[in-house]
Amino acid sequence: MPNNLDALRHSCSHVMADAVKRLFPDSQLAIGPAIEDGFYYDFDRKEPFKPEDLAEIDKEMAKIIKEDLEFKREEVSKKEALQLFKKLKEPYKLELIEKLAGDTVSIYRHGEFVDLCKGPHVKSTGEIKAFKLLSIAGAYWHGIETNPMLQRIYGTCFETAEALEEYLKKQEEAKKRDHRKLGKELDLFSMHDEVGPGLVFYHPKGALLRMLIEDYEKKEHLRRGYQIVIGPHILKSDIWVTSGHYEYYKDNMYIFKVEGEEYAIKPMNCPGHMLIYKSKMRSYRDLPIRYFELGNVHRREKTGVLHGLLRVRGFTQDDAHIFCLPSQLEQEIVGVIDFVIDIMKVFGFKDYKIDLSTRPPKSIGTDEIWGQATSALKNSLESKGMSYGINEGEGAFYGPKIDIMVKDALGRPWQCATVQCDFSLPERFDLTYISAGGKKERPVMLHRVILGSMERFIGTLIEHYAGAFPVWLAPVQAIVIPITDRSHDYADNIFRRLQDEDIRVEVDKRNEKLQYKIREGELNKVPYMLIIGDKEKEAGTVSLRARKEGDIGAVKIEEFINRVKEDIKRKC
Repeated sequence: MPNNLDALRHSCSHVMADAVKRLFPDSQLAIGPAIEDGFYYDFDRKEPFKPEDLAEIDKEMAKIIKEDLEFKREEVSKKEALQLFKKLKEPYKLELIEKLAGDTVSIYRHGEFVDLCKGPHVKSTGEIKAFKLLSIAGAYWHGIETNPMLQRIYGTCFETAEALEEYLKKQEEAKKRDHRKLGKELDLFSMHDEVGPGLVFYHPKGALLRMLIEDYEKKEHLRRGYQIVIGPHILKSDIWVTSGHYEYYKDNMYIFKVEGEEYAIKPMNCPGHMLIYKSKMRSYRDLPIRYFELGNVHRREKTGVLHGLLRVRGFTQDDAHIFCLPSQLEQEIVGVIDFVIDIMKVFGFKDYKIDLSTRPPKSIGTDEIWGQATSALKNSLESKGMSYGINEGEGAFYGPKIDIMVKDALGRPWQCATVQCDFSLPERFDLTYISAGGKKERPVMLHRVILGSMERFIGTLIEHYAGAFPVWLAPVQAIVIPITDRSHDYADNIFRRLQDEDIRVEVDKRNEKLQYKIREGELNKVPYMLIIGDKEKEAGTVSLRARKEGDIGAVKIEEFINRVKEDIKRKC
């Protein structure tokens, strides 16, 4: 996001906070940053904001913008700032000031409004031309569930009305593509409060979609020299202590006791793969070894961050760990990047955003091995001529990582693939191989996923295709629709013939009007409808209707079978 747009949105958040304080003086201010698509501000207020309040706040913001008030920055001592915000009865600001380092803080004023703020801002409120308030949500202070629940108002702001209009159109389209809405309409999956949040039930069509993805992935992994492994869902806590997860990830793990011994449901697959590697002596000639597992994992995500299939508590990762010689490291990283790009093209994603995440404040390992790991990732990206951003301090606790985010049909980035370079865990688990000189040496390990969480990827696919999956992925590829009862026997013959050809097909024999059945097939986003009546039965044909092309006309069943097989072969 350009700095000027960031400043504009940040300024708009201040204007919104000013408007809220003018209209609802009892509201207390928390924080109001610019974010990727706009801004928000968190407020503490006894009465909940109502959707109709947004219209009033919008009007008041327009007045503040018309006043063209200058944004003025001041540097004051912490003591002065504490006195100021104590007088204004803003306890959240007082807490923030107390935690700030140094003896001075910066504040910004426009008109009578004042806020604790680092900036930047535009020159005056009059520079804000195109904005819109979007929604109201709840948010815990500092994101901690034991803290007060605040009210968050989201908005967006652009430099021109045209840019705002384009964004709002995309937002409307995004609502239509929402995987939670389409998942229900297309009968793909459900979640049930009575069993707990963040736990997914796949219905027959959703389970079939997932199976198609998984089967394709297994074949592609085998083709690239991976070996499929399967591990248990629970491991003793001692293993997680060795790996470091117990220290660095314990709050996100489900931990329980059995016969006096502590176990944890696995949040990751890596310890299991290391134990398989360690089960026998390895030679340098054996490396690289690539273990792949569609591993079921569970993580204690907070209820407030759960979001359909995109953030769940139980999910499956297409997880793999590559054990290699240091000399093979960059070649293996490049191999993973190529794998990701090849697979994503097949699923219809051709644009990417790549980030390299470096050592976080809490981590294991020496500066030397972190430097080696980071250099290997950088060199691999640069050898491919790929541009990337740097996420300082956002790596895993055991190593830096590359994240590859795919962009969907609306240009939105989705986190899928990652490759993490790890020198530390092989040492913690004492993994070795026998070198050419007969000595025990330490392998390097790469953690990687291609699609990532199967749940999140399916949610991404639903939104990318708006539920209209390509033929090879469609749970139902064709519906046979007889016009009258006289055609039922012919419909059954066609059904059996298509099933014999491994085409996923249904027959709609309901006593409904033809147009109703066609409309329902369209709503269910089925790629092909085969309509048959007396004429088609006599001629041994079907009247073919395609999702993309509409009415195609009469075709022989062999011609239709060849068409579907060609679609599947071309992955379209």
